[in-house]
Amino acid sequence: MPSQLDFETLKTQVAEGSIDTVLVCLVDMQGRLMGKRFLAQHFVDTGWEETHCCNYLLATDLAMSTPDGYKSTSWEAGYGDYVMRPDLSTLRPVPWLEGTVMVLCDVLDHATHKDVPHSPRAILKSQIARLEQMGLTAMAATELEFFLFAKSFDEISKVGFQDLTPISACNEDYHILQTTKEEHVMRPIRNHLYAAGLPIEGSKGEAETGQEELNIKYAAALDCADHHAIAKHGIKEIAWQQGHAVTFMPKWHHEKVGSSSHIHQSLWEDGAPAFFDADGQFGMSKLMSQYVAGLIKYAPDVTYFLAPYVNSYKRFQKGTFAPTGRVWSVDNRTAGFRLCGAHSKAVRIECRIGGSDLNPYLAMATQIACGIAGIEEALELQPPLDGDAYATKEGGTIPENLRDARDALHGSDMLRAAIGDDVVAHYSRCAEVELEWFDKVVTDQEIARGFEQA
Repeated sequence: MPSQLDFETLKTQVAEGSIDTVLVCLVDMQGRLMGKRFLAQHFVDTGWEETHCCNYLLATDLAMSTPDGYKSTSWEAGYGDYVMRPDLSTLRPVPWLEGTVMVLCDVLDHATHKDVPHSPRAILKSQIARLEQMGLTAMAATELEFFLFAKSFDEISKVGFQDLTPISACNEDYHILQTTKEEHVMRPIRNHLYAAGLPIEGSKGEAETGQEELNIKYAAALDCADHHAIAKHGIKEIAWQQGHAVTFMPKWHHEKVGSSSHIHQSLWEDGAPAFFDADGQFGMSKLMSQYVAGLIKYAPDVTYFLAPYVNSYKRFQKGTFAPTGRVWSVDNRTAGFRLCGAHSKAVRIECRIGGSDLNPYLAMATQIACGIAGIEEALELQPPLDGDAYATKEGGTIPENLRDARDALHGSDMLRAAIGDDVVAHYSRCAEVELEWFDKVVTDQEIARGFEQA
């Protein structure tokens, strides 16, 4: 396993002069790392205890604007502070930046020093705690898909994001020759992230021009989310260092296959896989059947957390491996939920709905909430789908657009009980902000289609 970094070792490295900078980061609603760069000596002296940030960091949109309508913070309330408390168990080197280490923070209320309830890390921790009360532990793994482009972020930005040329011109799914041509980017991504303490397994070409996939070994749910957020950030920085842009937009071009972020999940009890029963159908325990039934029943309620933007829903198209149905199957990539590792202790369920733009903390937290509901309600799992999930209406569908997903989130009694009314209201408002922005924008395609012909 890769190693991280303990605090005493950091003190030694700072004293020796090999480390001079500490990235002190929180995870925002969009799953991005936000925070400060500390002089390392200050961090080991006092900064490791806590620091402060503006509370607007958990109430912005993708462009970092400050929309109104949030109960937690506003212009009227004056945009006060949150406390950032470093979680020293997340301390790790950042090998692609000279003399630098990183730590993730929990976000606390400035007055009470309690977790801010709508902080993504706090939401996931609350669902993990619910499982712990049941004697269960959540294990998870996410797949990161993204597109790698020939030019840099700066070059693409200067021409208005019009010159979007992928690094390759062919479908490179499992393609060794083509991915060899991209090793000047992908090799440092794998090696640097592994050296940063992430259990990287490997990378591969994906099913489109310039599309890549990074695989990280499964871990406890909170660790998995940390790995995902750090990897996504690191991929952007390392690609930038090599003169290339990457995008985690799930659908950057209407003629290109989209990028997903599948979530593999299982529950463990006393160090053993609680999803496995050698005598059960496909090796599934009753607990697993109930959990999966919960995922399926409540998929509409949590779709927003798997597809949080208007663009997210452009990915859901027939024949693209992006599922549209609320069904499960055995090793079938057309279904929303795929049973993997049948008849083995590695049996698990893969949620294939999520796009590459999801926030891993929110996605995993709400997946766990669905599964817990399935267990508590003792739901019965219907038989698996055989054949093409795109060709059936069995089981129903997920919301087809962000507006419908927002409505399902806002009206979810299950989520209100699981994560709280205020948290549901907070993220419902986040969805509304995205819709309000998009509704007033005139797109290039609208102009090209209607400028003369309308």
